[in-house]
Amino acid sequence: MYVRPGRLAQGVFLSVLDNLYIQEESVMEKKYDFQKAEKALEKMWQENDIYRYQNGKERKIFSIDTPPPTVSGKLHIGHVFSYTQAEMIARFKRMQGYDVFYPFGFDDNGLPTERLVERDEKIRANQMPRSEFRAKCMKTIGTYEGEFKELWSRLGFSVDWNLQYQTVSDRAQRISQRSFIELAKKKKAYMKTSPVLWCTECQTSIAQAELETKECETVFNYLNFTTPIGNLLIATTRPELLAGCACIFVHPDDTRYKKFIGQKAIVPLYDFEIPILADDTVAMDKGTGVVMCASFGDSADVEWYQKHKLTSKEVILADGTISEKIDFIGKMTVKKARAYIIELLKKQNLLVKQETIRHMVAVHERCQHEVEFIMSKQWYIDVLSEKDRFLKAADEIRWHPEHMKNRYKIWVENLKWDWCISRQRYFGVPFPVWYCKKCGKPIFAEESQLPVNPLEQSPLKACTCGCNEFIPETAVFDTWATSSVTPLINAHYKETDDISDEIFPMGMRSQAHEIIRTWAFYTIVKSLYHTGQVPWKDIMISGFVLAKPGEKISKSKNNASNSPMMLIEKHSADAMRYWAANSKLGTDTFFSEEELKISKRFLNKLYNASKFVILQLNEFTPENAMKEEKMLPIDRWIMERVNETTIRAAQLLNEFEIGQARHEIDELFWSDFCDFYIEIAKERLYQPQKHGEENCRSGQTALYYSLLGILKLYAIYTPYMTDYIFQEYYRQYEKEISLHQTIWQTKTTQTEYLEFGEHVKATLTQVRKDKTQKQMSMKDPIEKLTITCPKAYREFYQKTLGDLYACTAAEKIQIRS
Repeated sequence: MYVRPGRLAQGVFLSVLDNLYIQEESVMEKKYDFQKAEKALEKMWQENDIYRYQNGKERKIFSIDTPPPTVSGKLHIGHVFSYTQAEMIARFKRMQGYDVFYPFGFDDNGLPTERLVERDEKIRANQMPRSEFRAKCMKTIGTYEGEFKELWSRLGFSVDWNLQYQTVSDRAQRISQRSFIELAKKKKAYMKTSPVLWCTECQTSIAQAELETKECETVFNYLNFTTPIGNLLIATTRPELLAGCACIFVHPDDTRYKKFIGQKAIVPLYDFEIPILADDTVAMDKGTGVVMCASFGDSADVEWYQKHKLTSKEVILADGTISEKIDFIGKMTVKKARAYIIELLKKQNLLVKQETIRHMVAVHERCQHEVEFIMSKQWYIDVLSEKDRFLKAADEIRWHPEHMKNRYKIWVENLKWDWCISRQRYFGVPFPVWYCKKCGKPIFAEESQLPVNPLEQSPLKACTCGCNEFIPETAVFDTWATSSVTPLINAHYKETDDISDEIFPMGMRSQAHEIIRTWAFYTIVKSLYHTGQVPWKDIMISGFVLAKPGEKISKSKNNASNSPMMLIEKHSADAMRYWAANSKLGTDTFFSEEELKISKRFLNKLYNASKFVILQLNEFTPENAMKEEKMLPIDRWIMERVNETTIRAAQLLNEFEIGQARHEIDELFWSDFCDFYIEIAKERLYQPQKHGEENCRSGQTALYYSLLGILKLYAIYTPYMTDYIFQEYYRQYEKEISLHQTIWQTKTTQTEYLEFGEHVKATLTQVRKDKTQKQMSMKDPIEKLTITCPKAYREFYQKTLGDLYACTAAEKIQIRS
């Protein structure tokens, strides 16, 4: 290999590697040292601003809305899987000529971060001053975010770190608070007192989207409610709510109980009367077909209360204990109260029987504790009145894979409640609101005050009633209320440096499928309410990495065996990335370290093949490359295959099918380039004196451009090794500083060369098969090789005879139609 002195020594790469790898008149190192190369390249990319967003000055813009990882624990292999897939699209778009707006953020406010700090510090947020707890949170997120950024950088993420944001930053808080005030003025954000989903473990309200279900074993307790015309047998799993009973429901068509409708019943143990009503949502085949409605056992109770305008009674408190006003069980926890009530019912012969069952219960996704419904005053965003608009929005966005759109639509169609956005926690974005001490009217912060903390600041004006005393709102936003405005945060929405016109709607949102109901839905809601547009043109949905069938790897379950950084240091970032691109978009996958053997085998092959090619390019430069029309047909075939694969891969990647595109490229590299082309052309390259200098130059031209094309294709998957090879050889001839600044070049496909190449491959495959069956070496001569081909290929074959004699060891070759 000949390196032009002074071309590489311009501080681009040699300064980084300190001449470790690139030396004049040398070839690539015998073995690729990924640890040295990857760290050196990472530094070179950073120093040369390879991935810096240029504000669309010279190229069209592609903007990406990347999920800011929640600061709630260590990152795991599942994050590597999904985030790397999205990063590959960023690289692909850049190599399609786009100015890629690729920011990275950290979701570091709210309950997940609180729970992390409480766990790490072994403290409770409610047992110390809020300012002290906030200081501990800020210290903790600084540590974790530093680790996150180090991992993403080590994985070769082509992020413009100048665009980095935190959801706890002043800018993000200001945009989030501004969003809330706008919605309140539009009457889309409102406050009300009503039954709300409540986590007694986290002691905060939660939204419908934060629920999960899990199967639990529990007991049906059969009790008799007495009426003037006979007993009604009711099966309940929540006997601790007897004191909160408001009525009994039966189905209006249930012939067993029609005579009871309109009667009164006596609640066991508590001896007060409640009405017996009919409702067609009662399940006649569940339990006895008679159900008690109490405040509040489940969502059905809430719906019946609202539908029938029932009166509620406070039984369960926010801390998960029973109100002291409730006889027998006041101040007990729910589970102790349940056990105690059952014992009382038994003692008084009121418990007819018990039956063990398994049923699904709603739990808070963050802590896996069962949720309750309690009466509480909370802030909501209206989503129910606009369901049709949100469903229409689904069709205005391209979903990848498309079937994920159905998950979104099913979620929207089955929404039961408006979005509760207030949380009774400590570390989050404060509500920019106070309440007049005299009339109770909410007073919203002025624009000039944002971001504002009402606990530390006061309104700038008196209330309209004239009162100057205010009660600050102590709740903070649900973390999704801020995460849902990431497109607005990226656009610096209504800030002095607003770039909404540049990047909005964004080109792509990447995310996992389990947060379609939260992040995707909430972002669509906020975007439509604030801009009237959908937030992005395309949404890319990744699958999970599973620890075992049905169980995803997650921070909360702590079921990831190896840290990503450890795997990178052991196997290389490229190996991890190549593995992450193996599956079809949106599908779940398993991970084991054994799978990285496939990645390493590929990387070894790519390095060795590139080293072989570069050795054959002695005395070749692009300036003395042969014109394409003069090249041998087999050389034109491999160049056409690179062109064809580039076109096909681009089509797949434009549909975000990273795995399928990689398999197309793998087929080109392993089969066509290595197994066939190099084997066909290598003697011609080795022995120019035998085959002629012109024919050798034809092969060198094909090798130079084919390998460069293959490196470009793999650049999005394995950015380190591909750019290392580019720096080792191609940088001396190409104008770009890095392979990652080059463009995928394509031209009109010339099918005759592709068809000819396939015919040659079939011929060689048959020769290899015949020799194997006869237990011959591939180098063993064969007396005669007869090739039957279409008339159109005869001339091509005639020009390829020299290669065919060399690679088949045939003593005579006959071409016939």
